[in-house]
Amino acid sequence: MKGDNLPPPSQVVALYEDHGIQKVRLFDPNPDALEALRGSGIGIHLGVLNEDIGSIATNSVVADQWVAAHVKPYVPDVNITYVSAGNEFVTDDTADQVPSAMQALRKALDADGLSNIKVTTTIATSVLSASYPPSQGAFTSSVTAAMTSIAALLTQQQAPLFVNVYPYFAHANDPDNVKLDYALFTALGPVVQDSGLSYQNLFDTILDAMYYALEKVGGASVELGVGETGWPSGGDAGAATIDNARTYTNNLIKHIASAQGTPKLPGKLIETYIFATFDEDLKPKGTEQNFGLFYPSREQVYAVDFFPSV
Repeated sequence: MKGDNLPPPSQVVALYEDHGIQKVRLFDPNPDALEALRGSGIGIHLGVLNEDIGSIATNSVVADQWVAAHVKPYVPDVNITYVSAGNEFVTDDTADQVPSAMQALRKALDADGLSNIKVTTTIATSVLSASYPPSQGAFTSSVTAAMTSIAALLTQQQAPLFVNVYPYFAHANDPDNVKLDYALFTALGPVVQDSGLSYQNLFDTILDAMYYALEKVGGASVELGVGETGWPSGGDAGAATIDNARTYTNNLIKHIASAQGTPKLPGKLIETYIFATFDEDLKPKGTEQNFGLFYPSREQVYAVDFFPSV
């Protein structure tokens, strides 16, 4: 977390417990955070820093050392459920490193008797060369080989692929064509019709484009999770308002809690992580500083119903 005024990890864990938050994503293996999580039972999606992926991919000893330093000392007291090999590291220049790193981490975890922890990665929607309509979803040619290998590794483990989904940025970058109600889950009827399926919100449209892309690289059985999604409450004169952030977050939670899945794959409970816990003052100025559900004081930025009736 990038802030110089954030509460200590023990208070953050207490905040999660107070609000019934049962799963948390850590972008790096911060030892203070992991220590604070001991005995909490909170499921942890543990990230490997992008800067470490290259060395892990090329040297299995580094993978063994990473697991020995950042996983083994904490389990089973800390409920680590996933190790994610990088965040948005499947790019034109680095995509090939990710499946190799995933394989090395898988072997290292297995060697330590930690086969229950799944190895995955988290990708950006920019890996898609086409996403509209969703049935045209396909990966860019520069990452197709890597995504084919990643899909195979995930299939072997029955592990999900995580994708960062931001309807806010799609709307902010093209407000004339990506309407606010479509991004906020408030459209009154279908906005997109595709291959006999109807889409009423952009979140589902993005996920289904990714599902179609996975099918094209042999990953038809791979499920998706959402590694990040959120809406800024300020920092921009446009749609970044507290009202819109409240609307998006609460509608998102209702949508996920309903386990209705997407039009292409209905009836799926999509594991989703909301970005972020706190507003972070060391992020770049603007919307990046304003994605938090909480102020550093631990006061809520806006009211969130974490357990809606559906």
